[in-house]
Amino acid sequence: MYSEDDLLPLSGLQHIVFCERQAALIHVERLWLDDAATVEGHHLHETTDSGKGESRGDLRIARSLALRNLKLGLAGVADVVEFHRLPPSATAGARLRSQPGLWRPFPVEYKRGRPKLHQADEVQLCAQALCLEEMLETEVPEGALFYGKTRRRHHVIIDEPLRDLTARAAARFRELIEKRLTPLARWEKKCEKCSLLVRCRPETIGRSTARYIRGLFSLGSPPGDGP
Repeated sequence: MYSEDDLLPLSGLQHIVFCERQAALIHVERLWLDDAATVEGHHLHETTDSGKGESRGDLRIARSLALRNLKLGLAGVADVVEFHRLPPSATAGARLRSQPGLWRPFPVEYKRGRPKLHQADEVQLCAQALCLEEMLETEVPEGALFYGKTRRRHHVIIDEPLRDLTARAAARFRELIEKRLTPLARWEKKCEKCSLLVRCRPETIGRSTARYIRGLFSLGSPPGDGP
């Protein structure tokens, strides 16, 4: 169990699953650049960042809910957590202040764009579910990702493989932070969509330093060409 002073930002798990170097540039070297995508993401979160709650019959909605998990050593903020009232026969669930009965937490994370091939978004959502489980002492078996481009929810089952991936991502994230490690750059197709592309410079991979410098000063030969 980690102390309150040792908690790392939950949002870093999304970065490390997408790219360990990106995670290190942001959280170790403290680099950040906004681009059109990140600005669009900020606009998408304007409603959820308001912190205003809402009630609709057997549904309670919390926005900008502070989260933590001492076992994983994470802290963050959930965009939206829905609480669904369970039937009177239920024996397990969360208890809400000034609300009778038991409730089932259902985290909803807002994302720009569309569902992705990697699981970075799912891991971030799972970490939120694990925080809710520890804080409320109840199971959170599912949640959802809402994507701005499709304007639809993507249902996510918080199963054991996803929980294991999330725990491993948290451990690796902590390792990078504590050891101040920044992995070497490696060009991949996904680099084209990274806001830190100009700082990361993965396109220089495969060139030796001496060869690259010679290329900069050679006439009629672009950097990286030549023997």
